[in-house]
Amino acid sequence: MIRIAPVGRALAVLAATSLTLTACGGGGGDTASETSPSSAAPAASSSAPAATKGDGTLTIGTLLPQTGNLAFLGPPEFAGVDLAIKEINEAGGVLGKPVAKIDTDSGDTTTNIASQSVDKLLAQKADAIVGAASSSVSESVVDKITGAGVVQFSPANTSDKFTTLNDQGLYFRTAPPDKLQGRVLGDLIVADGSDTVAIFAMQDSYGTGLADQVQKTVTDGGAEVVERVDYDPKAADFSAEVTKIKAKSPKAIVLIGFEETSKVIQELVKQGLPASKHKWYMVDGNTSNTNYLKMPKGTLKGVKGTIPGAAAPEEFQKKLLEVDKELEDFSYAPESYDAANLIALAAEAAKSDAGVDIAAKLAEVSKGGEKCKSFKECVDLLKAGKDIDYDGVSGPVEFNDAGDPAVATIGIYEYGDDNKYGSKAIEYRTGNIAG
Repeated sequence: MIRIAPVGRALAVLAATSLTLTACGGGGGDTASETSPSSAAPAASSSAPAATKGDGTLTIGTLLPQTGNLAFLGPPEFAGVDLAIKEINEAGGVLGKPVAKIDTDSGDTTTNIASQSVDKLLAQKADAIVGAASSSVSESVVDKITGAGVVQFSPANTSDKFTTLNDQGLYFRTAPPDKLQGRVLGDLIVADGSDTVAIFAMQDSYGTGLADQVQKTVTDGGAEVVERVDYDPKAADFSAEVTKIKAKSPKAIVLIGFEETSKVIQELVKQGLPASKHKWYMVDGNTSNTNYLKMPKGTLKGVKGTIPGAAAPEEFQKKLLEVDKELEDFSYAPESYDAANLIALAAEAAKSDAGVDIAAKLAEVSKGGEKCKSFKECVDLLKAGKDIDYDGVSGPVEFNDAGDPAVATIGIYEYGDDNKYGSKAIEYRTGNIAG
């Protein structure tokens, strides 16, 4: 499937707004604001987005993990969206009205929660949906969302598959595709002096895609991947898989997964492959400040992990803690914050809250105009008739033809004796997605 290029994206939007098609169409903890959502109606999935007409009130739905194997990413992502909408409404809202918000749970691929949540969001007339965090979850619902003429905007999807998705120009993300994270991680492993590497990756679009890029980069760098295990994340234990890795005695072990990584780590230690003897590397899906706290002190000491995104400024973190005082992870909070701001600015630029109209303006407000860094600053420029270039907390954003950020930053983090990596990276590496 080929992602629609800019001209094609515009044509798809024009077609969607001119046709009179029937519109196509959750998790716990759903909340809706007191303002009325948009009047767009859900419809059956089709090859082109259904015609929708906004009602003047921008309604943003969230499809983020409250449960499941990425639940640790939920709090910072919800906080990022909440902070953005708070600031947007304090600045006067969008199209003269407060932005409405509806929160739902994305769950994970072991349940049908995401599909049920999307049905709920479409029934409540969401114009744009921020989420999901998991690439596999997004794959399962993207056709339903975009088929309804609604924007899907993920702050955390990194699978390379979305770059070539036939999404009618309605899917965007602030997180970079895994080709960049894979290059940074592979380069880091080689630079750290490991010439024999084992890769332990969950078997889904995220895990295998990222593993492929790490393997290529490591090999191109002159190291050897002596063992690669693509595993079922739902497995009861990982003893057989770890035994395969132990037989090759690699200098470095790459762990690509989600919450189940804690079980993998326990098995690695049990079989005599601790981080103190074999260098462990992790990725955004399992680099967590909360998942490993019950493990013996120092279990993860020296382990390095990569997370897409520039440094979250201290002032931004303070604002997030005002929204959620219990936040311990800040991963993807900047990307979620930027997603909500960009959606709101695109609606202002389009003078419409309809999903297809928002999508048509998202690339425009992200690049090429006068630079601005907050919703208020940017919307004031729009109201003065200026073209804008929103530079967010997560980076410059600047969407390419595929709806991906053209340039992105990857942070490299290191665990301490307390089995936490903290909030500051030891290094940031910025690069073009294209290579």
